[in-house]
Amino acid sequence: MSRFVDKLPFFDRRSSPMEEAEEIPRNGLLHMHHHHQQPHHHSGLLMQPQPSPPAPTKQSSFTLAQLLKRVNDARSDASSPTSSPTHSHYTIELGGSVPGSTGSDLSEHRGGDGPLLPFVLKFTDLTYSVKTRKKGSCLPALPFGRAGGEAPEPEAPRMKTLLDNISGEAREGEIMAVLGASGSGKSTLIDALANRIAKESLHGSVTLNGESLDGNLLKVISAYVMQDDLLYPMLTVEETLTFAAEFRLPRSLPTKEKKKRVQALIDQLGLRNAANTIIGDEGHRGVSGGERRRVSIGVDIIHDPIVLFLDEPTSGLDSTSAFMVVKVLQRIAQSGSVVVMSIHQPSYRILGLLDRLLFLSRGQTVYYGPPGALPSFFDDFGKPIPGNENPTEFALDLIRELETMPDGARDLVEHNKKWQTRVAPKAVKHHDGKPSLSLKEAISASISRGKLVSGATDGSVSVPNGEFVAPAAAVSKFANPFWVEMGVLTRRAFINTKRTPEIFIIRLAAVLVTGFILATIFWRLDDSPKGVQERLGFFAIAMSTMFYTCSDALPVFLNERYIFLRETAYNAYRRSSYVLSHTIVGFPSLIVLSFAFALTTFFAVGLAGGAEGFFFFVAIVLASFWAGSGFATFLSGVVTNVMLGYPVVVSTLAYFLLFSGFFINRDRIPRYWIWFHYLSLVKYPYEAVMQNEFSDPSRCYVRGVQMFDNTPLAALPGVLKVRVLRAMSQSLGVDIGTQTCITTGPDFLAQQAVNDLTKWDCLWITVAWGFLFRILFYISLLLGSRNKRR
Repeated sequence: MSRFVDKLPFFDRRSSPMEEAEEIPRNGLLHMHHHHQQPHHHSGLLMQPQPSPPAPTKQSSFTLAQLLKRVNDARSDASSPTSSPTHSHYTIELGGSVPGSTGSDLSEHRGGDGPLLPFVLKFTDLTYSVKTRKKGSCLPALPFGRAGGEAPEPEAPRMKTLLDNISGEAREGEIMAVLGASGSGKSTLIDALANRIAKESLHGSVTLNGESLDGNLLKVISAYVMQDDLLYPMLTVEETLTFAAEFRLPRSLPTKEKKKRVQALIDQLGLRNAANTIIGDEGHRGVSGGERRRVSIGVDIIHDPIVLFLDEPTSGLDSTSAFMVVKVLQRIAQSGSVVVMSIHQPSYRILGLLDRLLFLSRGQTVYYGPPGALPSFFDDFGKPIPGNENPTEFALDLIRELETMPDGARDLVEHNKKWQTRVAPKAVKHHDGKPSLSLKEAISASISRGKLVSGATDGSVSVPNGEFVAPAAAVSKFANPFWVEMGVLTRRAFINTKRTPEIFIIRLAAVLVTGFILATIFWRLDDSPKGVQERLGFFAIAMSTMFYTCSDALPVFLNERYIFLRETAYNAYRRSSYVLSHTIVGFPSLIVLSFAFALTTFFAVGLAGGAEGFFFFVAIVLASFWAGSGFATFLSGVVTNVMLGYPVVVSTLAYFLLFSGFFINRDRIPRYWIWFHYLSLVKYPYEAVMQNEFSDPSRCYVRGVQMFDNTPLAALPGVLKVRVLRAMSQSLGVDIGTQTCITTGPDFLAQQAVNDLTKWDCLWITVAWGFLFRILFYISLLLGSRNKRR
């Protein structure tokens, strides 16, 4: 690598824009001492951590069990009543603070056997294929597609190989970068290593310290940074990282220590000047693109992961911002993490920060090794790298050129296999016979050094009788209990809502305008037959308007869907916590909207019931909002796009109104559609307000000659109507005068077939619909938020 590193003398001399943050340790919160690990240089084909020089003492070092026992004793003392609360977390400075130690780190010694690698992520023969079909019509082939009427055989799906026997390893303290052209398989490989591909589809093995990882353990000790910056735009940088800390750091860690972790991470990421700036979006000015990318990384490393996966973290950034991002990743690796990332085309400066490169071409490995070995690799291939050219740019250009050939990059793939067989064993021969720490030992040692492993409820490691016990029992699936998650989610959502008041103002304005229009159209309805019919129209429009208004809840979850997927992919919180907090945050606004609509319309229209009727009207309007928002929320969990969701909402609500009983009575609906009548969300609030209005038997709506209204006899003069009424009385033998009550409210309800349920039954059923839809929303999140490829 000397060919191009020599051209950049400022690598080791020039101060980076984030140099002052380099001295801040990531794991310096849970202990009183920390170890500063120097970056190692590219001196050979495969880099190994340099062992610390032996201390002058000749005493034997402590065993791992003894060291972990001392950690437990220290933490036990810290948790005792006499212990100071400010010293509740300890770690042992293994290089000299322990009597009899050799002065080297635990990660480099195990009973004096020699240098060890604390964490080694190894992947072997990873193969992944997907089914593809020939492009064309999505319709099945017709039976008469062939001559003679013979039906064509369905075309068998073809397999496309995205990963083809990919092998390599990434080590603690190093950055392994995956490079290649678009479609080469970079993101697929990162997903495979991060357990984001279903096990039945991925062949090969991925191990950490020689042991396979189950999904829960990997989620606890690792983090995955997506290519897109998925952040809440109205939160500041500090608030974003603080909420991430509350989600990912264990509840046992004091709030003061969590705040220290956030402040240290802000300095480490070089975000001090932007700490109080909102993230921003298209409509709100916020932090820069490079700062936003570093915040995204910070959100995922807040819990100090042992393994960090990143999908093109420098995509879309300028050269300086990209270099600062990778500089941050280098310090993360040197603090005790394995960093694996994909990158499109690193610059000279970024290349100097990388430790291992893995070039892919159409899912195959064309080079694996350190950057410094690229010149000799291509010299052997017969394509020497010019002295003034970036080796990675040369390699990528050559790979693209080979991919245009009929055989693709097959020659380069074969050359890499021979080169690895010839050169790689020589580089690792000095590690023969030196087994690394087991996974359980390495994780426990990392926790004892101060790693903030998510889900480590107390950080303790049990060592009974001097024998090591797996820390799995001390690591739970989620870092915090249910109620803590719900409280943090609710607080975050309220902050977002408070900083976007225009959304609620528009909703309130829409409800007030609708209420005002309805109030002016249906102003002071009388108790005549026409007034009754107009009341029916008001109730139908008003109740259906409640549900249509709630359709604005559809984009609420869709806008933060991918943030939710990112946060739940690594168990930041439970899906049930999210659903409940989502419900709690949205409910107060529904109360305000319900009172606003009721106050605008109830008295203006002249509805019956007095104070009791008014409050029931408010309750049924609130229940309608509750059920409607639940329905829209459920659909947002099913569909993935607003443009798909709105047609479904509008058409479904139209069907609900059609079968509600307003256009056609329940006893007139055909039997094969009656089930839809009972599924209609509009049916129950419509019948509830009908009964609230017409349930009083003492209130008359048709008197004497009013029975002729809405009939051809309505055009007769009043005198003739009275004569007809007297004639009817004589014929029927019943005295029917001009003030005789013909139809009361209950009579009218019976005519409309609104008598199968009481108004309270309708209210509680509407409320139950709201709960049901939120349960279905939760189920949709369980089934639809899988983060694995098939």
